[in-house]
Amino acid sequence: METVNGSVVGSVTDAGIALAESDQARIFDRFWRADKVRSRGTGGAGLGLSIARRITDRHQGTIEVESQSSRGSKFTVKTPLAQVSR
Repeated sequence: METVNGSVVGSVTDAGIALAESDQARIFDRFWRADKVRSRGTGGAGLGLSIARRITDRHQGTIEVESQSSRGSKFTVKTPLAQVSR
């Protein structure tokens, strides 16, 4: 994590198979999963990224994804620092 222009910025990167460009627009939708063959027992409920987006939105921040084939995905969260009144 780092502070950039009054915001906290953090990112998480994986080295997985990456997300298809056509799927990237939907990854923050509730219950949506890229791999339709996976069951809830092996692939989750499709809620993790939608929850992350909602939390980020509540903090007036942003969450973005960059994904490239054979390089994996990078998720970046940016939230403004809280203003402390004295």
